[in-house]
Amino acid sequence: MGGRARVLVAGAGMTGRAVLTALEPLGVRAEVTDDSADTLAALAVAGVATRGVAEATAGIADYQLVVTSPGLSPATPLLAAAAAAGVPIWGDVELAWRLDAAGHYGPPRRWLVVTGTNGKTTTTSMLHAMLTAAGRTSRLCGNIGRPVIDVLADSCELLAVELSSFQLHWAPSVRPEAGAVLNVAEDHLDWHGSMADYAGAKAVALSGRVAVAGIDDPIAADLLAGADAPRKVGFTLGEPGAGELGVVDGQLTDHAFADPAAALAPVSAVTVAGPVGVLDALAAAALARAVDVPGESIAAALAGFEVGRHRAEVVAVRDGVTYVDDSKATNPHAAQASLRAYPRSVWIAGGLLKGASVDELVAAVADRLAGAVLIGADRGVVAKALSRHAPDVPVIQVVTGEDAGMRGTSDADVTHVAGESGAAVMTAAVAAARRLASPGDTVLLAPAGASFDQFAGYADRGDAFAAAVTASSR
Repeated sequence: MGGRARVLVAGAGMTGRAVLTALEPLGVRAEVTDDSADTLAALAVAGVATRGVAEATAGIADYQLVVTSPGLSPATPLLAAAAAAGVPIWGDVELAWRLDAAGHYGPPRRWLVVTGTNGKTTTTSMLHAMLTAAGRTSRLCGNIGRPVIDVLADSCELLAVELSSFQLHWAPSVRPEAGAVLNVAEDHLDWHGSMADYAGAKAVALSGRVAVAGIDDPIAADLLAGADAPRKVGFTLGEPGAGELGVVDGQLTDHAFADPAAALAPVSAVTVAGPVGVLDALAAAALARAVDVPGESIAAALAGFEVGRHRAEVVAVRDGVTYVDDSKATNPHAAQASLRAYPRSVWIAGGLLKGASVDELVAAVADRLAGAVLIGADRGVVAKALSRHAPDVPVIQVVTGEDAGMRGTSDADVTHVAGESGAAVMTAAVAAARRLASPGDTVLLAPAGASFDQFAGYADRGDAFAAAVTASSR
Protein backbone atom coordinates (compact mmCIF):
# COMPACT_ATOMS: atom_id res chain seq x y z
CA MET A 1 0.00 0.00 0.00
CA GLY A 2 2.15 2.79 -1.33
CA GLY A 3 1.95 6.46 -0.47
CA ARG A 4 -0.92 8.37 -2.04
CA ALA A 5 -2.79 5.15 -2.75
CA ARG A 6 -6.51 5.81 -2.77
CA VAL A 7 -8.32 3.87 -0.05
CA LEU A 8 -12.07 3.68 0.53
CA VAL A 9 -13.24 3.09 4.11
CA ALA A 10 -16.70 1.50 4.01
CA GLY A 11 -18.59 2.32 7.19
CA ALA A 12 -18.19 5.37 9.42
CA GLY A 13 -18.89 3.83 12.81
CA MET A 14 -16.37 3.27 15.62
CA THR A 15 -14.36 0.79 13.54
CA GLY A 16 -14.33 3.00 10.46
CA ARG A 17 -13.09 5.97 12.45
CA ALA A 18 -10.34 3.85 14.00
CA VAL A 19 -9.30 2.80 10.49
CA LEU A 20 -9.14 6.43 9.35
CA THR A 21 -6.90 7.26 12.30
CA ALA A 22 -4.58 4.35 11.47
CA LEU A 23 -4.37 5.29 7.79
CA GLU A 24 -3.58 8.96 8.42
CA PRO A 25 0.19 8.59 9.04
CA LEU A 26 0.59 6.24 6.06
CA GLY A 27 0.21 8.99 3.52
CA VAL A 28 -2.69 7.38 1.65
CA ARG A 29 -5.69 9.27 0.31
CA ALA A 30 -8.49 7.89 2.44
CA GLU A 31 -12.17 8.54 1.78
CA VAL A 32 -15.08 7.25 3.83
CA THR A 33 -18.53 6.17 2.70
CA ASP A 34 -21.60 5.34 4.75
CA ASP A 35 -25.35 4.85 4.28
CA SER A 36 -26.01 7.79 6.61
CA ALA A 37 -25.90 11.13 4.81
CA ASP A 38 -25.92 12.93 8.16
CA THR A 39 -22.84 11.01 9.32
CA LEU A 40 -20.99 11.84 6.12
CA ALA A 41 -21.95 15.50 6.42
CA ALA A 42 -20.59 15.66 9.97
CA LEU A 43 -17.33 14.02 8.88
CA ALA A 44 -16.98 16.41 5.95
CA VAL A 45 -17.32 19.36 8.33
CA ALA A 46 -14.49 17.81 10.37
CA GLY A 47 -12.30 17.74 7.26
CA VAL A 48 -12.67 14.05 6.36
CA ALA A 49 -12.95 13.21 2.66
CA THR A 50 -16.31 11.54 2.04
CA ARG A 51 -18.17 9.93 -0.84
CA GLY A 52 -21.76 8.76 -1.12
CA VAL A 53 -22.33 5.02 -1.41
CA ALA A 54 -23.81 5.18 -4.93
CA GLU A 55 -20.96 7.39 -6.15
CA ALA A 56 -18.32 5.20 -4.50
CA THR A 57 -19.86 2.05 -5.99
CA ALA A 58 -19.92 3.55 -9.47
CA GLY A 59 -16.31 4.69 -9.16
CA ILE A 60 -14.95 1.68 -7.29
CA ALA A 61 -12.16 1.09 -9.82
CA ASP A 62 -10.63 4.41 -8.70
CA TYR A 63 -9.46 2.79 -5.45
CA GLN A 64 -6.48 0.58 -4.72
CA LEU A 65 -8.06 -0.84 -1.55
CA VAL A 66 -11.38 -1.03 0.29
CA VAL A 67 -11.31 -1.38 4.08
CA THR A 68 -14.75 -2.53 5.12
CA SER A 69 -16.79 -2.60 8.28
CA PRO A 70 -17.06 -6.27 9.31
CA GLY A 71 -20.85 -6.15 9.25
CA LEU A 72 -20.98 -5.64 5.47
CA SER A 73 -21.38 -8.98 3.71
CA PRO A 74 -19.78 -9.91 0.38
CA ALA A 75 -23.21 -9.48 -1.23
CA THR A 76 -23.30 -5.76 -0.36
CA PRO A 77 -23.41 -3.96 -3.75
CA LEU A 78 -20.38 -1.80 -2.94
CA LEU A 79 -18.23 -4.79 -1.99
CA ALA A 80 -19.56 -6.93 -4.83
CA ALA A 81 -18.55 -4.15 -7.23
CA ALA A 82 -15.08 -3.99 -5.66
CA ALA A 83 -14.62 -7.74 -6.00
CA ALA A 84 -15.75 -7.64 -9.63
CA ALA A 85 -13.27 -4.82 -10.34
CA GLY A 86 -10.41 -6.72 -8.68
CA VAL A 87 -10.03 -4.19 -5.86
CA PRO A 88 -8.72 -5.87 -2.67
CA ILE A 89 -11.13 -5.84 0.27
CA TRP A 90 -9.76 -5.94 3.80
CA GLY A 91 -11.49 -5.73 7.13
CA ASP A 92 -10.09 -3.58 9.90
CA VAL A 93 -8.59 -6.72 11.49
CA GLU A 94 -6.75 -7.59 8.27
CA LEU A 95 -5.38 -4.04 8.11
CA ALA A 96 -4.33 -4.24 11.75
CA TRP A 97 -2.62 -7.60 11.22
CA ARG A 98 -0.64 -6.39 8.21
CA LEU A 99 0.45 -3.15 9.86
CA ASP A 100 1.42 -4.96 13.06
CA ALA A 101 3.33 -7.69 11.21
CA ALA A 102 5.16 -5.04 9.18
CA GLY A 103 6.43 -3.38 12.36
CA HIS A 104 4.49 -0.14 12.04
CA TYR A 105 3.93 -0.19 15.81
CA GLY A 106 7.27 -1.63 16.90
CA PRO A 107 7.84 -5.33 17.56
CA PRO A 108 4.73 -7.28 16.46
CA ARG A 109 2.32 -8.31 19.18
CA ARG A 110 1.47 -11.93 19.87
CA TRP A 111 -2.17 -12.42 18.95
CA LEU A 112 -4.35 -14.84 20.92
CA VAL A 113 -7.62 -15.20 19.02
CA VAL A 114 -10.94 -16.53 20.28
CA THR A 115 -13.91 -17.33 18.05
CA GLY A 116 -16.94 -19.61 18.14
CA THR A 117 -20.70 -19.46 17.97
CA ASN A 118 -21.09 -19.21 21.73
CA GLY A 119 -18.86 -18.08 24.60
CA LYS A 120 -16.42 -15.80 22.78
CA THR A 121 -16.68 -12.80 25.07
CA THR A 122 -16.51 -14.78 28.30
CA THR A 123 -13.54 -16.85 27.08
CA THR A 124 -11.62 -13.82 25.83
CA SER A 125 -12.26 -11.99 29.09
CA MET A 126 -11.06 -15.01 31.09
CA LEU A 127 -7.95 -15.20 28.91
CA HIS A 128 -7.16 -11.53 29.46
CA ALA A 129 -7.58 -12.00 33.21
CA MET A 130 -5.17 -14.97 33.14
CA LEU A 131 -2.54 -13.00 31.22
CA THR A 132 -2.87 -10.07 33.60
CA ALA A 133 -2.66 -12.34 36.65
CA ALA A 134 0.63 -13.63 35.27
CA GLY A 135 2.00 -10.09 35.02
CA ARG A 136 1.89 -10.06 31.22
CA THR A 137 0.95 -6.90 29.32
CA SER A 138 -2.24 -7.60 27.40
CA ARG A 139 -5.02 -5.70 25.66
CA LEU A 140 -8.60 -6.94 25.35
CA CYS A 141 -9.85 -6.05 21.89
CA GLY A 142 -11.57 -7.02 18.64
CA ASN A 143 -15.27 -7.77 18.92
CA ILE A 144 -15.04 -6.82 22.60
CA GLY A 145 -13.83 -3.46 23.83
CA ARG A 146 -11.71 -1.48 21.38
CA PRO A 147 -11.02 -2.37 17.73
CA VAL A 148 -7.70 -4.19 17.28
CA ILE A 149 -6.30 -1.41 15.16
CA ASP A 150 -7.06 1.04 17.96
CA VAL A 151 -4.86 -0.73 20.54
CA LEU A 152 -1.75 -1.34 18.45
CA ALA A 153 -0.22 1.96 19.49
CA ASP A 154 -0.39 0.80 23.13
CA SER A 155 2.68 -0.71 24.73
CA CYS A 156 1.86 -4.39 25.20
CA GLU A 157 3.15 -7.86 24.43
CA LEU A 158 -0.09 -9.77 23.90
CA LEU A 159 -3.52 -9.19 22.40
CA ALA A 160 -6.55 -11.12 23.68
CA VAL A 161 -8.68 -10.81 20.57
CA GLU A 162 -12.32 -11.82 20.22
CA LEU A 163 -13.20 -12.18 16.53
CA SER A 164 -16.56 -12.85 14.93
CA SER A 165 -17.04 -14.85 11.75
CA PHE A 166 -17.59 -11.55 9.91
CA GLN A 167 -14.23 -10.20 11.07
CA LEU A 168 -12.43 -13.44 10.21
CA HIS A 169 -13.99 -13.56 6.75
CA TRP A 170 -12.41 -10.21 5.98
CA ALA A 171 -9.07 -11.13 7.65
CA PRO A 172 -7.75 -14.16 5.72
CA SER A 173 -4.07 -13.36 6.39
CA VAL A 174 -4.28 -13.50 10.18
CA ARG A 175 -1.97 -16.14 11.68
CA PRO A 176 -2.25 -15.87 15.48
CA GLU A 177 0.27 -17.11 17.98
CA ALA A 178 -2.60 -19.27 19.22
CA GLY A 179 -6.26 -19.33 18.26
CA ALA A 180 -9.33 -21.14 19.53
CA VAL A 181 -12.60 -22.25 17.95
CA LEU A 182 -14.91 -22.91 20.87
CA ASN A 183 -17.85 -24.42 18.99
CA VAL A 184 -19.68 -24.05 15.69
CA ALA A 185 -23.45 -24.14 15.22
CA GLU A 186 -25.93 -22.48 12.87
CA ASP A 187 -25.68 -18.70 13.05
CA HIS A 188 -25.39 -15.79 10.61
CA LEU A 189 -26.30 -18.03 7.68
CA ASP A 190 -28.08 -15.04 6.16
CA TRP A 191 -24.67 -13.29 6.02
CA HIS A 192 -22.38 -16.17 5.02
CA GLY A 193 -24.79 -17.99 2.73
CA SER A 194 -23.92 -21.50 3.90
CA MET A 195 -22.80 -23.44 6.94
CA ALA A 196 -19.59 -24.39 5.13
CA ASP A 197 -18.68 -20.74 4.56
CA TYR A 198 -19.50 -19.87 8.16
CA ALA A 199 -17.30 -22.68 9.50
CA GLY A 200 -14.57 -21.79 7.01
CA ALA A 201 -14.41 -18.25 8.36
CA LYS A 202 -14.05 -19.58 11.91
CA ALA A 203 -11.19 -21.85 10.77
CA VAL A 204 -8.94 -18.84 10.12
CA ALA A 205 -8.39 -18.73 13.90
CA LEU A 206 -6.66 -22.13 13.68
CA SER A 207 -4.06 -21.08 11.13
CA GLY A 208 -1.28 -19.98 13.51
CA ARG A 209 1.31 -21.73 15.67
CA VAL A 210 -1.13 -23.32 18.13
CA ALA A 211 -4.68 -24.33 17.20
CA VAL A 212 -7.17 -24.95 20.02
CA ALA A 213 -10.70 -26.30 19.64
CA GLY A 214 -13.55 -27.82 21.62
CA ILE A 215 -13.42 -31.49 20.67
CA ASP A 216 -16.82 -32.22 22.25
CA ASP A 217 -18.25 -30.16 19.37
CA PRO A 218 -18.18 -32.20 16.12
CA ILE A 219 -17.67 -29.29 13.73
CA ALA A 220 -15.00 -27.62 15.86
CA ALA A 221 -13.24 -30.98 16.22
CA ASP A 222 -13.25 -31.44 12.43
CA LEU A 223 -11.83 -27.95 11.93
CA LEU A 224 -9.04 -28.78 14.38
CA ALA A 225 -8.25 -32.04 12.59
CA GLY A 226 -7.97 -30.19 9.28
CA ALA A 227 -5.95 -27.24 10.60
CA ASP A 228 -2.42 -26.60 9.33
CA ALA A 229 -1.16 -25.45 12.72
CA PRO A 230 2.01 -27.26 13.82
CA ARG A 231 0.51 -27.82 17.28
CA LYS A 232 -3.12 -28.84 17.89
CA VAL A 233 -4.78 -28.81 21.30
CA GLY A 234 -8.27 -30.01 22.14
CA PHE A 235 -10.34 -29.28 25.22
CA THR A 236 -13.14 -31.42 26.61
CA LEU A 237 -15.45 -31.82 29.59
CA GLY A 238 -14.11 -35.36 29.90
CA GLU A 239 -10.76 -36.63 31.06
CA PRO A 240 -8.07 -35.25 28.73
CA GLY A 241 -5.83 -37.41 26.61
CA ALA A 242 -2.36 -36.38 25.56
CA GLY A 243 -2.48 -33.00 23.83
CA GLU A 244 -5.73 -31.99 25.53
CA LEU A 245 -7.17 -30.05 28.46
CA GLY A 246 -10.12 -31.48 30.38
CA VAL A 247 -11.52 -32.32 33.79
CA VAL A 248 -10.10 -34.87 36.25
CA ASP A 249 -11.53 -35.30 39.76
CA GLY A 250 -13.17 -31.87 39.73
CA GLN A 251 -10.04 -30.08 38.51
CA LEU A 252 -9.35 -28.28 35.24
CA THR A 253 -6.40 -30.30 34.00
CA ASP A 254 -3.68 -29.65 31.42
CA HIS A 255 -2.35 -32.67 29.53
CA ALA A 256 -1.21 -30.63 26.52
CA PHE A 257 1.43 -28.26 27.87
CA ALA A 258 2.22 -30.35 30.97
CA ASP A 259 3.55 -33.90 31.08
CA PRO A 260 2.48 -35.54 33.27
CA ALA A 261 -0.93 -33.91 33.39
CA ALA A 262 -1.23 -31.04 35.86
CA ALA A 263 -4.23 -29.63 37.71
CA LEU A 264 -4.78 -25.93 37.02
CA ALA A 265 -7.83 -24.91 39.08
CA PRO A 266 -10.93 -26.43 40.68
CA VAL A 267 -14.07 -26.55 38.56
CA SER A 268 -15.84 -24.90 41.50
CA ALA A 269 -13.82 -21.73 40.81
CA VAL A 270 -15.62 -21.20 37.48
CA THR A 271 -18.35 -18.63 38.08
CA VAL A 272 -20.15 -19.07 34.74
CA ALA A 273 -23.11 -21.40 35.21
CA GLY A 274 -23.28 -24.81 33.58
CA PRO A 275 -20.95 -26.90 31.41
CA VAL A 276 -20.40 -24.00 29.01
CA GLY A 277 -18.58 -22.09 31.76
CA VAL A 278 -16.16 -24.98 32.27
CA LEU A 279 -15.53 -25.22 28.54
CA ASP A 280 -14.87 -21.48 28.30
CA ALA A 281 -12.39 -21.71 31.17
CA LEU A 282 -10.60 -24.66 29.53
CA ALA A 283 -10.32 -22.82 26.22
CA ALA A 284 -8.95 -19.69 27.90
CA ALA A 285 -6.50 -21.80 29.89
CA ALA A 286 -5.29 -23.54 26.72
CA LEU A 287 -4.51 -20.22 25.05
CA ALA A 288 -2.85 -18.90 28.20
CA ARG A 289 -0.73 -22.05 28.52
CA ALA A 290 0.31 -21.63 24.87
CA VAL A 291 2.19 -18.49 25.96
CA ASP A 292 3.57 -20.04 29.16
CA VAL A 293 1.11 -18.68 31.75
CA PRO A 294 1.60 -20.75 34.95
CA GLY A 295 -1.21 -22.73 36.51
CA GLU A 296 -1.37 -20.59 39.64
CA SER A 297 -2.13 -17.49 37.53
CA ILE A 298 -4.95 -19.34 35.77
CA ALA A 299 -6.41 -20.35 39.14
CA ALA A 300 -6.13 -16.81 40.50
CA ALA A 301 -7.80 -15.31 37.44
CA LEU A 302 -10.74 -17.70 37.58
CA ALA A 303 -11.22 -17.15 41.30
CA GLY A 304 -11.64 -13.41 40.75
CA PHE A 305 -13.53 -13.55 37.45
CA GLU A 306 -16.95 -11.92 37.22
CA VAL A 307 -19.49 -12.75 34.54
CA GLY A 308 -20.20 -9.86 32.17
CA ARG A 309 -23.54 -8.10 31.91
CA HIS A 310 -26.35 -9.94 30.14
CA ARG A 311 -24.47 -13.25 30.23
CA ALA A 312 -26.33 -15.58 32.61
CA GLU A 313 -26.64 -12.64 35.01
CA VAL A 314 -28.90 -13.23 38.00
CA VAL A 315 -31.23 -10.24 38.15
CA ALA A 316 -33.36 -11.14 41.16
CA VAL A 317 -34.93 -13.90 43.21
CA ARG A 318 -38.63 -13.33 43.85
CA ASP A 319 -41.00 -15.77 45.64
CA GLY A 320 -38.57 -18.61 45.12
CA VAL A 321 -38.16 -17.92 41.39
CA THR A 322 -34.75 -16.88 40.03
CA TYR A 323 -34.71 -14.39 37.14
CA VAL A 324 -31.67 -14.71 34.85
CA ASP A 325 -30.68 -12.32 32.04
CA ASP A 326 -28.82 -14.16 29.28
CA SER A 327 -29.80 -11.73 26.54
CA LYS A 328 -26.40 -12.33 24.92
CA ALA A 329 -27.68 -15.81 23.92
CA THR A 330 -28.49 -14.53 20.44
CA ASN A 331 -28.48 -17.87 18.61
CA PRO A 332 -29.94 -21.33 19.26
CA HIS A 333 -26.60 -22.84 20.26
CA ALA A 334 -26.07 -20.24 22.97
CA ALA A 335 -29.65 -20.58 24.19
CA GLN A 336 -29.30 -24.35 24.45
CA ALA A 337 -26.16 -24.01 26.55
CA SER A 338 -27.94 -21.52 28.79
CA LEU A 339 -31.05 -23.67 29.28
CA ARG A 340 -28.93 -26.70 30.16
CA ALA A 341 -27.50 -24.82 33.13
CA TYR A 342 -30.86 -24.87 34.95
CA PRO A 343 -33.00 -27.91 35.83
CA ARG A 344 -36.38 -26.25 35.17
CA SER A 345 -36.99 -22.94 33.40
CA VAL A 346 -39.66 -20.69 32.01
CA TRP A 347 -37.99 -19.65 28.79
CA ILE A 348 -38.36 -16.17 27.30
CA ALA A 349 -37.34 -16.54 23.66
CA GLY A 350 -37.66 -14.99 20.22
CA GLY A 351 -36.29 -12.22 18.06
CA LEU A 352 -34.49 -12.54 14.73
CA LEU A 353 -33.23 -16.09 14.12
CA LYS A 354 -30.99 -15.11 11.16
CA GLY A 355 -31.88 -18.24 9.20
CA ALA A 356 -31.08 -20.69 12.02
CA SER A 357 -33.31 -23.62 12.98
CA VAL A 358 -34.52 -24.05 16.58
CA ASP A 359 -35.84 -27.61 16.29
CA GLU A 360 -32.68 -29.25 17.63
CA LEU A 361 -32.56 -26.75 20.50
CA VAL A 362 -36.17 -27.34 21.55
CA ALA A 363 -35.85 -31.13 21.31
CA ALA A 364 -32.73 -31.05 23.49
CA VAL A 365 -34.24 -28.96 26.31
CA ALA A 366 -37.93 -29.97 26.21
CA ASP A 367 -37.71 -31.85 29.50
CA ARG A 368 -36.32 -28.76 31.24
CA LEU A 369 -39.09 -26.36 30.22
CA ALA A 370 -41.81 -25.36 32.67
CA GLY A 371 -43.17 -22.96 30.08
CA ALA A 372 -42.21 -20.61 27.27
CA VAL A 373 -42.97 -16.96 26.58
CA LEU A 374 -42.29 -15.92 23.01
CA ILE A 375 -41.56 -12.45 21.67
CA GLY A 376 -40.29 -10.86 18.48
CA ALA A 377 -40.41 -11.32 14.75
CA ASP A 378 -39.63 -15.04 14.66
CA ARG A 379 -41.62 -16.11 17.71
CA GLY A 380 -43.91 -18.14 15.42
CA VAL A 381 -40.96 -20.26 14.30
CA VAL A 382 -40.14 -21.04 17.94
CA ALA A 383 -43.81 -21.76 18.67
CA LYS A 384 -43.96 -24.33 15.86
CA ALA A 385 -40.79 -26.04 17.11
CA LEU A 386 -42.30 -26.22 20.59
CA SER A 387 -45.52 -27.72 19.24
CA ARG A 388 -43.50 -30.41 17.46
CA HIS A 389 -40.97 -31.28 20.15
CA ALA A 390 -42.51 -30.09 23.43
CA PRO A 391 -46.29 -30.21 22.93
CA ASP A 392 -47.04 -30.37 26.66
CA VAL A 393 -45.12 -27.19 27.50
CA PRO A 394 -47.44 -24.19 28.02
CA VAL A 395 -46.63 -21.38 25.59
CA ILE A 396 -47.65 -17.71 25.69
CA GLN A 397 -46.95 -15.43 22.73
CA VAL A 398 -46.58 -11.71 23.41
CA VAL A 399 -47.92 -9.85 20.40
CA THR A 400 -48.06 -6.17 19.56
CA GLY A 401 -50.95 -4.25 18.06
CA GLU A 402 -49.91 -5.00 14.50
CA ASP A 403 -50.29 -8.73 15.17
CA ALA A 404 -53.78 -8.52 16.64
CA GLY A 405 -55.20 -10.70 13.90
CA MET A 406 -53.07 -13.77 14.70
CA ARG A 407 -54.72 -17.03 13.81
CA GLY A 408 -54.15 -20.52 15.19
CA THR A 409 -53.86 -19.47 18.82
CA SER A 410 -56.44 -19.23 21.57
CA ASP A 411 -56.88 -16.16 23.73
CA ALA A 412 -55.16 -18.05 26.54
CA ASP A 413 -52.05 -18.44 24.40
CA VAL A 414 -51.64 -14.74 23.64
CA THR A 415 -50.81 -11.62 25.61
CA HIS A 416 -51.62 -8.49 23.62
CA VAL A 417 -49.48 -5.37 24.04
CA ALA A 418 -51.04 -2.07 23.06
CA GLY A 419 -47.69 -0.41 22.30
CA GLU A 420 -44.79 -1.76 20.30
CA SER A 421 -41.89 -0.54 22.42
CA GLY A 422 -39.35 -3.04 23.68
CA ALA A 423 -40.09 -2.04 27.26
CA ALA A 424 -43.80 -2.75 26.86
CA VAL A 425 -43.11 -6.11 25.23
CA MET A 426 -40.69 -7.17 27.96
CA THR A 427 -43.01 -6.04 30.75
CA ALA A 428 -45.72 -8.27 29.30
CA ALA A 429 -43.27 -11.15 28.81
CA VAL A 430 -42.06 -11.05 32.41
CA ALA A 431 -45.65 -10.90 33.70
CA ALA A 432 -46.54 -13.95 31.58
CA ALA A 433 -43.45 -15.81 32.79
CA ARG A 434 -44.36 -15.13 36.42
CA ARG A 435 -47.72 -16.79 35.84
CA LEU A 436 -46.04 -19.92 34.49
CA ALA A 437 -43.24 -20.16 37.08
CA SER A 438 -43.31 -22.08 40.35
CA PRO A 439 -40.95 -21.80 43.34
CA GLY A 440 -37.60 -23.34 42.41
CA ASP A 441 -37.96 -22.44 38.72
CA THR A 442 -35.76 -20.06 36.75
CA VAL A 443 -37.27 -17.43 34.46
CA LEU A 444 -34.57 -17.33 31.81
CA LEU A 445 -34.18 -14.72 29.10
CA ALA A 446 -32.14 -16.68 26.53
CA PRO A 447 -33.76 -15.51 23.31
CA ALA A 448 -31.92 -17.61 20.66
CA GLY A 449 -32.30 -14.66 18.29
CA ALA A 450 -30.97 -11.20 17.65
CA SER A 451 -32.72 -8.26 19.26
CA PHE A 452 -32.91 -5.62 16.54
CA ASP A 453 -36.56 -6.26 15.69
CA GLN A 454 -37.71 -4.74 18.99
CA PHE A 455 -34.64 -3.43 20.84
CA ALA A 456 -31.53 -1.34 20.19
CA GLY A 457 -29.33 -4.37 20.93
CA TYR A 458 -28.96 -7.33 23.27
CA ALA A 459 -27.95 -4.99 26.14
CA ASP A 460 -31.12 -2.93 25.68
CA ARG A 461 -33.15 -6.16 25.70
CA GLY A 462 -31.44 -7.34 28.89
CA ASP A 463 -31.91 -3.97 30.57
CA ALA A 464 -35.61 -4.06 29.68
CA PHE A 465 -35.87 -7.52 31.24
CA ALA A 466 -34.16 -6.39 34.45
CA ALA A 467 -36.37 -3.30 34.65
CA ALA A 468 -39.51 -5.38 34.14
CA VAL A 469 -38.45 -7.84 36.86
CA THR A 470 -37.75 -4.99 39.28
CA ALA A 471 -41.05 -3.27 38.51
CA SER A 472 -43.04 -6.48 38.88
CA SER A 473 -41.78 -6.96 42.44
CA ARG A 474 -43.10 -3.63 43.70
